[in-house]
Amino acid sequence: MEEASLKFIGVGLAMLGATIGAGFGLGRVFSAWLEGIARNPSADAKLSKIGFIAFAGTELVLLLGFVVSIMTLYK
Repeated sequence: MEEASLKFIGVGLAMLGATIGAGFGLGRVFSAWLEGIARNPSADAKLSKIGFIAFAGTELVLLLGFVVSIMTLYK
């Protein structure tokens, strides 16, 4: 195989892992968030802060995977 085709395969695999990982991570974050609010509705404000931070962290992992993939593609 040529080097360029191997680069495209690597970028595709990296993005596949990033999107699957982010999907599972977001599912876990929101399911735990809703379960915590359902169990203790008075802790909604505190859980909302933690939930948004976890959401941002999960999305950061996805964006970092995207940036690494693009950098690999154009290097």
